[in-house]
Amino acid sequence: MAETKAVELAYATPAKQSLLSLTVDAAATVEQIIQLSGMLSSFPEIDLSQNKVGIWSRTCKLNEVPKAGDRIEIYRPLIADPKDMRRRRAEKAKDEGRANKTTGGRPQQGQNTESDSHSDS
Repeated sequence: MAETKAVELAYATPAKQSLLSLTVDAAATVEQIIQLSGMLSSFPEIDLSQNKVGIWSRTCKLNEVPKAGDRIEIYRPLIADPKDMRRRRAEKAKDEGRANKTTGGRPQQGQNTESDSHSDS
């Protein structure tokens, strides 16, 4: 009798989420588990050559063998670059006066001017 293990497989779109509990062969790879799960027929937009996969929020390769109890996750492509979005939010905060224009930090109330803070006493 072949050894088995229990794993979970997760995928979500804004409209629909799926979390499957599966019992698979102990030597099954991430790709084999995804293929066996039927997830690809439920979500035809998943393309394993394009979508990244991971185990417990850490990306992994399709040929990796998960441990018993692991949650395999299929990730959707990012709509926007997170660094670019952060940069835009920071610029907006500076323009609105919610951030210091030089440092990007929060402006201090009652802050001394530069010349006052560097004077010798």
